[in-house]
Amino acid sequence: MSMFSMIKTGLARCGADEWRIRRVREESAELFFVGRDLDTRRAKSVLRYEVSVFVRVMEGEDVKKGMTEVTVLPSMSQAEIDRLLADARFAAGFVLNPDYAPADPVQHEPRRSGSRLAAMTPAEAAGEIAAALFAADVHPHAFLNSAEIFAVSTHTHILSSEGTDVRWDSHTVRGEFVVQCKEPEDVEIYRSFSYDEPETEALQQLAAEALDFVYDRARARKILKSGEYDLILSGNEVGELLGFYAMRSNAGMIYAGMSRWQPGETVQSEGSGERLDLTLCAQEPYSEEGIPMEDRPLLRGGVLCGIHGGNRFCRYLGAQPTGDYRRIRCTDPGTASFEELKQGPCLWAVTFSDFQMNPMSGHFGGEIRLAYLIENGRAVPVTGGSVNGSLLAVQGDLAFSRERFRSSRYEGPYAVRMKGIPVAGTEGEET
Repeated sequence: MSMFSMIKTGLARCGADEWRIRRVREESAELFFVGRDLDTRRAKSVLRYEVSVFVRVMEGEDVKKGMTEVTVLPSMSQAEIDRLLADARFAAGFVLNPDYAPADPVQHEPRRSGSRLAAMTPAEAAGEIAAALFAADVHPHAFLNSAEIFAVSTHTHILSSEGTDVRWDSHTVRGEFVVQCKEPEDVEIYRSFSYDEPETEALQQLAAEALDFVYDRARARKILKSGEYDLILSGNEVGELLGFYAMRSNAGMIYAGMSRWQPGETVQSEGSGERLDLTLCAQEPYSEEGIPMEDRPLLRGGVLCGIHGGNRFCRYLGAQPTGDYRRIRCTDPGTASFEELKQGPCLWAVTFSDFQMNPMSGHFGGEIRLAYLIENGRAVPVTGGSVNGSLLAVQGDLAFSRERFRSSRYEGPYAVRMKGIPVAGTEGEET
């Protein structure tokens, strides 16, 4: 008997009102480097069944719905599966919410990824990414201290009590690395990356940039004064910043009252800056709930095109469930080159201890590890201090670079410049 059949048997025996089974098989290659030396190489093949068990309970005159998720392993016997699912159904009755309809059933032939990664084995993908990473390790004063690379091929199959039956595959490469400079101060900078294509050129550029940054961080001075600056963010921080619009338009935020945005509403305030065109990008053909996913317009000219989210909250709001998106694309090409964007007094913050974007307040910031204070045509590396800005206060005057950036979470302009961002400095302290 197949595992699907054993799980279905257990679900029938425990009396689950509604269920969803998500079979996930992951094949991966993992490389761990110390310096340029390969310290550990691993290959994995993992199979698991993620089962969502739903129950409906009457509370007075209202129907409530509860859900619990459990993982079934291929090594489990029928008796073990029965006990696990019975416990899950029991536990689901303790976390009840207003009732909602299940995701609409979908049946489709298996969908195969057309990405370049799909044509490679995980080992081949990991090797190509490692070669690109270390090709950048040519800085005369800084070097790659360590790196971890993961290439993963995922094969997913979803069945549901309503009749959903979909299968697809997806492929990613991700990892992290640390760059180091020992003189005049011994410092390190951490960088992570994630791609759904073998973006060797982008990774090589990211590593080369990090090596330049860590060298400048070793020479940086604590001379940043408190005040308001024209602030430039670049790379992943731009994606974090613009991710605010995806978070605030999510059905869960709107249902909870943390956002009042509605389709057709202008959510980017008027100003002299560039108007935002944002798109939600489908990285996979289906969500974890089996909801069909496709690229969807999020903002056009600063106007909200629609809300998005998983089945439960979209049902509550009377909207069509779209699935949860993890990637956005900004189609605005920018009106200036990055070099032009840096003209005039400004602060280009390139490395934070922990950059954060608050989806409720619109505030963003973090402690500065390295920034460039650009004045009178000179860029001075500085460290210390912190940024505490409000996107809602400056979103009408955003200026983007023409240069592009791409990762698995964000595609769009490499840099953005914002006016009058509060910065707490170091008040003249110098190293």
